[in-house]
Amino acid sequence: MNNRRPLFITLEGGDGSGKTTMLGRLAAYMQGRSIPYMITREPGGIEIAEKIRSIILDPQHTSMDARTEALLYAAARRQHLVEKVEPALSEGLTVLCDRFVDSSLVYQGYARGLGMEEVWSINRFAVEGRMPDLTLLFDIDPEIGMSRIAANAEREKNRLDMESMAFHGKVREGYMLIAGNNKERVRIVDASKTPDQVEREMIKYVEDAILKDF
Repeated sequence: MNNRRPLFITLEGGDGSGKTTMLGRLAAYMQGRSIPYMITREPGGIEIAEKIRSIILDPQHTSMDARTEALLYAAARRQHLVEKVEPALSEGLTVLCDRFVDSSLVYQGYARGLGMEEVWSINRFAVEGRMPDLTLLFDIDPEIGMSRIAANAEREKNRLDMESMAFHGKVREGYMLIAGNNKERVRIVDASKTPDQVEREMIKYVEDAILKDF
């Protein structure tokens, strides 16, 4: 497997879907099979983008305009891509990224009502056509996801956690639209199952992508 082309794999899903936990399990899978990899996240992953993240997710910034939010995400994404993601792929590392463009299309484009096409135009400029080889979408009922967040005292609480259940419902709807329009790239994982079941489903999709790449 070491001779294969490195993949750009993103993990997406609503808040409380467990994708961050699965990211760790996916990393363990890569390590166990001696596949060179790197873990990163959005917004963040590098110093500049982490600073932008702190601005976006600060619970005190409730007055932030939706377009400002979308532009900040795109700015963080651009710097993260050119400074960390692209160099890693060039070095032969498979990149495992917690969130990418789809999050902006769903959260700002669909849930906040800016329009997916409008938000995509900002991000198309930011990523210059670079999209993931595989996107794992962890799907869960928003009420279950938010109850998980409430029960997890160690989880980072941010501004998005303060949104209404209706907002999180729109997030789920948006992700389903993304999945329906990108069937070659997006694989839906049932995140309501046990962690081990979710992991098995996730790994199946990853192995399919690896085999496809040979």
